[in-house]
Amino acid sequence: MRWFLFRAVGWVLCLVLVMSVIPVSYGAQSSAKSCVLIDADSGRVLYEKNADDRSLIASTTKIMTALVVCRQCNVLDRVEIMPEAVGIEGSSMYLRAGEVLTVQDLLYGLMLCSGNDAAVALAIYCGGTVEGFVQLMNDEAHRLGLLNTHFENPNGLDNEHHYSTARDLAKLTAFAMKNPVFCKTVSTKSVRVGERQLTNHNKLLWRYEGADGVKTGYTKAAGRILVSTAKREGRRLIAVTINDPDDWRDHANLLDMGFSRYKPQVLVHSGATVGSVEILSGSADRAGLLAGETFRFPLAEGEKVTLSYSGSGFVFAPVKQGECAGFVHVFVDGVAVGRIPVCWSETVDEASMPEKKRFFGR
Repeated sequence: MRWFLFRAVGWVLCLVLVMSVIPVSYGAQSSAKSCVLIDADSGRVLYEKNADDRSLIASTTKIMTALVVCRQCNVLDRVEIMPEAVGIEGSSMYLRAGEVLTVQDLLYGLMLCSGNDAAVALAIYCGGTVEGFVQLMNDEAHRLGLLNTHFENPNGLDNEHHYSTARDLAKLTAFAMKNPVFCKTVSTKSVRVGERQLTNHNKLLWRYEGADGVKTGYTKAAGRILVSTAKREGRRLIAVTINDPDDWRDHANLLDMGFSRYKPQVLVHSGATVGSVEILSGSADRAGLLAGETFRFPLAEGEKVTLSYSGSGFVFAPVKQGECAGFVHVFVDGVAVGRIPVCWSETVDEASMPEKKRFFGR
């Protein structure tokens, strides 16, 4: 990669980065009503279709249920199953009133076989009541900035006020997969819980290289919903499809496209010089800007990266080496994707009095 530094004009300082990445000969397609594919680390959207349309989400609701439990409870705690958690409509792990299971056992029942009874048992244990737990779910959604998500129950049974979007489900999953208990649970293919043998409904765990989660969902009103993740060479992609009759194939194609077309790039190395700023009334005319951290981002072939300094085109002396000089904003094809703190590369003292007088024409 080569850097070309352009002279500051007016208030903006720009850099253009020229690079090449591996080309791809196909694009993504999906039969879903709405879908999204994101790079989990950067949050970059690699593909989307109606990603902000609110929809019923069926059992993918349990992603939030599991996350709240993982954050609030000890997975080794033992839970006595209350009568209220038995005989819940829909998919079930067939709990019996009075039996005792661990929180981890119930998480397996929740995420592998999509037990609606496990969701209620966990909700009562964690939140005191189902209603109290649902409030915890909505609080977490608010904390994560899921603006188009609202929950009415912990299992995903249809309700007009219970909804989310493909984009929000992807954001939720990206956060949830950072929790080691959640990640371990959803990546488990099968497990024995007492006399029960539980098998994960997520077929991609067997069919797709690197697949390690997350959750299926279905009701007649919602259609088929799938949230999947796959990790290769330390990089995680997340795919979400809503109301998709061909979800297994679509997820494989989306993930293939994401891994093939978009390659992680180091756009800026920590400590690299990313430009300079004019210094007025100083002992030197300019001072360099050094990147305060490394910035990585997935890029496709032909995408152009520019950096824009957030400060003015000049500053008055003095400036001190190592002190914060503001931020450089990163753009990909003109769209802002992040920012990097920068510091001064050198100290520039105030000029001596005679030099100041000459500068101001006195």
